[in-house]
Amino acid sequence: MKLPFAAAFAATLAATLTLAGAAHAKGDLTVKPTELPELTVGLGDSGYGVSQKKYELETGKSYSLSIKSTGKKECAFQSPGLFQNIFLRKVESGEAEVKALALTEIEFEEAGDAEIFFVPIKPGTFAWYCKGMEERGMSGEFIVK
Repeated sequence: MKLPFAAAFAATLAATLTLAGAAHAKGDLTVKPTELPELTVGLGDSGYGVSQKKYELETGKSYSLSIKSTGKKECAFQSPGLFQNIFLRKVESGEAEVKALALTEIEFEEAGDAEIFFVPIKPGTFAWYCKGMEERGMSGEFIVK
């Protein structure tokens, strides 16, 4: 029996999606994200120390990352590779909750903190750094599997 083109296409698409369906998340990714260890920048006598150099993440899993600045050094926190490959839920800082489609930088001019809520959507190794201070040790990486 010969199927019309539309029916054959639909059957092929359904079979493909069934096979590809193994890589999907179940449930609401906005509820109870995994809390990553806090990242504190500006540690030590010099103010160039950081508390964490490496974060290991998985695609399709919800995370929250709290970034804290001691205020010893200004920090323009950036991670272009990661920020371009996440679903950003929100950023919280002080009494503010910012909901945006993308994130470029979080700037700490003095002591303060911000918390990012996100879901990685693409694997890779992505650098993070305080812009201009990478050579002084204010850098690390996100490894997304």
